[in-house]
Amino acid sequence: MYKSYDLKRAFLIFIAACVCVIALLYGVNPDWFARTFLGQGTAGPAGGTAAGAESLSVSTAHILRAVMGLYLALVAFWLACAITDKHKNAAILTVMVFAGGLLAGRLLSFAIEGMPDPLLIVYAGLEASVLPLAWWVWRLPE
Repeated sequence: MYKSYDLKRAFLIFIAACVCVIALLYGVNPDWFARTFLGQGTAGPAGGTAAGAESLSVSTAHILRAVMGLYLALVAFWLACAITDKHKNAAILTVMVFAGGLLAGRLLSFAIEGMPDPLLIVYAGLEASVLPLAWWVWRLPE
């Protein structure tokens, strides 16, 4: 049987890996992300934006890269806590705050703007599923 600190470590590493992938998708090439997953513009030759198709504004690309930086900072914190065995419960609490904050913002947006692209609905489902799992892991004894 696994000890609770092993489950906490595994949970933090798993969440860090998932969030890292999402962060890199957002921020490495925001135009590609928007075209591929959010239906904005059409792909032209060699992966560029087709003539006449709109690319993201500089400000929108900036926001996506800033979000990437925030996500990667949290990933680094979660991994540090998993590896060093320090502050695991605090790290798991930040996972709950992170997922809960994102979910709350998405639900508000769903209510105000309506339903977004399917990927963002999937993200909401993932965030909603992380919350009870994180709560369960957090409540495990030390």
